Amino acid sequence: MRTRLYNARILTMNEGEEIFPGELIIEDSRITEVIKYDTSSVVSGNVSDSGSVVSGASADRAIDCGGNLLMPGFKNAHTHSGMSVLRSLADDKPLWDWLTQDIFPVEAKMTGEDIYWMSQLSVLEYLTSGITACFDMYMKQEDIARSMDDIGFRCVQVGAVNDFGTAIDWIDYMYQNYNKPGALNSYILGFHAEYTTNLEHLKQIAAIVQKHKAPLYVHACETKSEVEGCVERYGKTPVCFLASLGMFDYGGGIYHGVHMSEEDLCVMQEKHLCVVTNPGSNTKLASGIAPISEYLKRNIPVAIGTDGPASNNCLDFFREMFLVTGLAKLREDNAAAIDAKEVLRMATVNSARAMNLTDCETLSVGQKADIIMLDLMQPNMQPINNIEKNIVYSGSKQNVKMTMVNGVILYMDNTFYTAIKPENIYKKVEEIKGRLI
Repeated sequence: MRTRLYNARILTMNEGEEIFPGELIIEDSRITEVIKYDTSSVVSGNVSDSGSVVSGASADRAIDCGGNLLMPGFKNAHTHSGMSVLRSLADDKPLWDWLTQDIFPVEAKMTGEDIYWMSQLSVLEYLTSGITACFDMYMKQEDIARSMDDIGFRCVQVGAVNDFGTAIDWIDYMYQNYNKPGALNSYILGFHAEYTTNLEHLKQIAAIVQKHKAPLYVHACETKSEVEGCVERYGKTPVCFLASLGMFDYGGGIYHGVHMSEEDLCVMQEKHLCVVTNPGSNTKLASGIAPISEYLKRNIPVAIGTDGPASNNCLDFFREMFLVTGLAKLREDNAAAIDAKEVLRMATVNSARAMNLTDCETLSVGQKADIIMLDLMQPNMQPINNIEKNIVYSGSKQNVKMTMVNGVILYMDNTFYTAIKPENIYKKVEEIKGRLI
């Protein structure tokens, strides 16, 4: 299948490359040509003065982008897709109370089939937000993989081991069996958190890291009480303690990273770790504001995640991008703290790298066709003074005109093109909710 997206503005996210008028040619799942138009053809908001064929390239399907923006899809670098049934069930509580009183009891009753359907519901929301891949940590991971395959969405799963459920050897099994070339599903080592995993289990997880010489991801330093508890148990903060066990010898990263010491930051640098910030969830749960400016000063890569639909509660990347820069400005008392262009890089390139999706970073020849089209002909995007600033500061889900994953359009013009109809997904989730809650 050869697809042509023409008459577009293109933001490749390649370092130093500005937005330009042009088109993309896609063969099956990959970008095969990036064509740049003569800039003299740009008039009155349209990329070509005729709106017709400019390059002469042939295709099985040609889509006139009407002067709208093509860019790499956002990568949701931390989420729990299967928690969608818990949305707005348990709100306005501190994290530990929220987990132990409301979330864990319901999760104990969930089946793999429940999580299959709840994950599909989250994917629908990802598509409307321009998200083309998620870094998912949850239970029943084979059912999550089946769900993502069936709906055609790209998913990197991460180990969710803790003392209440998933067995330690499961992450070893998943790592060895869900990293096939070309697959929509892949897997990275990880576990839930230090405070939900006993010392013996932590040592076993560290041994698996050493066995595969692989990176690892984990929730860490999300709340003050979490950090204080780890110091009380082991005499070290979570990042420093886990590093002492050899958890980060081959890289990886942490989710949240809100309450960080100087020593933590030094470990992050030394071990070449990244941090995935989740400002919406951290704001709602009053966990705090992550030191994003400090990470950037130390060249610690920052990626962005929504966290789960039970703690956020929405899976909206435009809100997350605004909060990343807005909260950083408040924290530093400096309106210039984080530039919008840097935030866009976090949402695309940095998040893709955190997820080991190195062929989904930019709009370049050979990269996967995980592409979104943003509608610039909406009031919130006019006038067109600076498109990148508009995306972060005034953009919203209403601007997502198209979401393509692996060369397949799954959402366009407010219509889903998924194998399972949205109304069937909504019906199944309502049935599950009725049984679980």
